[in-house]
Amino acid sequence: MTQDIPPALRNLEESLAKVREALQDLRYGQISLTVHDGRVVQIDVTEKKRF
Repeated sequence: MTQDIPPALRNLEESLAKVREALQDLRYGQISLTVHDGRVVQIDVTEKKRF
């Protein structure tokens, strides 16, 4: 059944899962996505430490 999913949709779902994971681990900071040709190619997470 996984083979019936178009590659573009599979890439989107994988990217969303990685963003969701980054958000769960982040308390303060930002997440930046780099997109090339409609695909997420990089996720940068910058975490701020508050004292």
